[in-house]
Amino acid sequence: MAKNVLVTGFEPFGGDKVNPSEMIVRALEGRLIAGRPIATHVFPVETRSLRERMEELLAEVRPDVIVGLGQASKRASLSLERVAVNVLDFENPDNVGVMRKSDQIVRGGPDARLSNLPFEKIVGAWHENGVPGYVSNSAGTFLCNQLLYELLGANENASAPALVGFVHLPYLPVQAIVAGSETHPSMSFETMKKGIELLIETVVPWVEHRAPEPAQTRSKGSQMWIPRGVKEVER
Repeated sequence: MAKNVLVTGFEPFGGDKVNPSEMIVRALEGRLIAGRPIATHVFPVETRSLRERMEELLAEVRPDVIVGLGQASKRASLSLERVAVNVLDFENPDNVGVMRKSDQIVRGGPDARLSNLPFEKIVGAWHENGVPGYVSNSAGTFLCNQLLYELLGANENASAPALVGFVHLPYLPVQAIVAGSETHPSMSFETMKKGIELLIETVVPWVEHRAPEPAQTRSKGSQMWIPRGVKEVER
């Protein structure tokens, strides 16, 4: 029996009225893509409850492919995140007013955790089908980074590790108009949705014909290069 593909998004935050990740999740709810039922969930933008909510969701759904989605207002393309860092450093509070500055997501946890998605295959599928996208080395230091780090951590000791990844989405055109389209790129909802559908259509055959490898980590105390601009996403 085919296992679920889990796709998650976030509610609006930072004064925005909508969040494209939530909209895509709603559009995929109940779908069947590449022969797999799509389970979906929208997280509140609340840092303190995120891990507990995630753990409950994974126990309920038991997916073998997990794709988190989030909004990054300054990105012009779909951004397939390679790495999550063990850092929370907010420029603005979450939706219940909590600020985190220079905090660890997990005390004593690895400096970073790496996604195990087939990056080149996904980006290749995007480009072949006219969807702008690339592999990003910075998921920021807000809740999108936290979710990816926590998902990969929950996957580390699994007997059959899931494929786990995260995609940052640009603003929708209506958001860019409000925020200032000269400084905020945008992408149509249909193009974003097509990109996530292509990702699932690419990953499912790959995972069915190749045993996924455990997520890679860096041990406590190791040197981790954090790219410049790490806090510039999700703003």
